Amino acid sequence: MKSIANLLFEARILKGIPRSGFNFLGSGSESVADHSFMTTFIGYVLSHVVPEADALKLLQMCLIHDLTEARTGDLNYVQKKYLAVDESRAVEDLTENLPFGEAVADLIEEFNGAETLEAQLAHDADQLALVLELKALQDAGNDGPESWLPHVVGRVRTSAGQSIAKEILNTASDEWWFVEKNDTDGV
Repeated sequence: MKSIANLLFEARILKGIPRSGFNFLGSGSESVADHSFMTTFIGYVLSHVVPEADALKLLQMCLIHDLTEARTGDLNYVQKKYLAVDESRAVEDLTENLPFGEAVADLIEEFNGAETLEAQLAHDADQLALVLELKALQDAGNDGPESWLPHVVGRVRTSAGQSIAKEILNTASDEWWFVEKNDTDGV
């Protein structure tokens, strides 16, 4: 149980690790844990949109896709040009004493391989989480997301993911707030 307690404390650290790309964008912020929650929730949605996917595997992949960042930190696009993370070592160290360590390592390896339907959907969920953040920032009047959005949307791989990305871009981030167009009580 000690190794499980250590894993839980390690995962908890993700709440305090900021996603570093927002510094370059100049606005917005989220922790790796915030991002992992949104990615997992999008994975849940995708599991219903693409019912042939193994929902449990998809959700597990989404949940742990950035777990190694508790050890390596979150490197953004520019930093990755200059720094090399030894993710395989981080996975090995993270999982070596866990009774289910092999399952965690297998999920991370499958996610990184991006060959299975579940891994492709998990990658899309990862990108769609960023699309949501960028769209909300854009709707709040920030200019930076305008140049970022085409690149992020371009990384979405599946037709389901592309359809969701298109709809996100065509929907105001606060539209859900209003039940009816003439509803003024909610303001």
